[in-house]
Amino acid sequence: MRFFSQILFGMILALTNVSGGHAQDLAQNSNQEFDFIQDFGLSEFRAGLFYHSIDDVGPGGVGNTNFTRPGDINFEALFKTPELDVFYWIGSPRPTIGANINTGGLESFIRLGLTWHLPIFDTPFYLEGQFGGALHNGDLKGAVFPRRNLGCSLMFYESAGVGVNIGDNLTVTGVIEHSSTANICLPNRGLTNLGVKIGYRF
Repeated sequence: MRFFSQILFGMILALTNVSGGHAQDLAQNSNQEFDFIQDFGLSEFRAGLFYHSIDDVGPGGVGNTNFTRPGDINFEALFKTPELDVFYWIGSPRPTIGANINTGGLESFIRLGLTWHLPIFDTPFYLEGQFGGALHNGDLKGAVFPRRNLGCSLMFYESAGVGVNIGDNLTVTGVIEHSSTANICLPNRGLTNLGVKIGYRF
């Protein structure tokens, strides 16, 4: 709990723009915890909210999308790029672990992968991409709507995002993510979620 409270503390400071000696005093009390986090290799922690399976219209959908299903709570930890040649050859991605927990009993999953980060010129904005694998608790077949037939317990995971740096530590990233088996397992309905993450960089 202390770990998460320190992250929340940092976000509150950034959002409320606390300044002066008072903010410095508060921040100094957290230095030891933040030093430990950095030594462990954690680069950034994020939390967010996602619309779940927006691509399956069904009842209540409009056009090609549906935003009526119970949403996901998202958590994500990004680690420093390992100092290995292979990571620099592929663009210096950050190893990433994450989880989507559905609030209404639909599909949840955990995932492991890599995150690529691309600043947009000399601006606070950036582009991001992720690729990896996901393990879900959903149905493989025989699902009852609005649950989905996902074919295999393991799926590929990919996402694309646009974000902005707010100050030195806070990030906000809009993301669309997709998981599927790439037809290696059938049926392959897949999941497409849309949301936003707030991050704190260490």
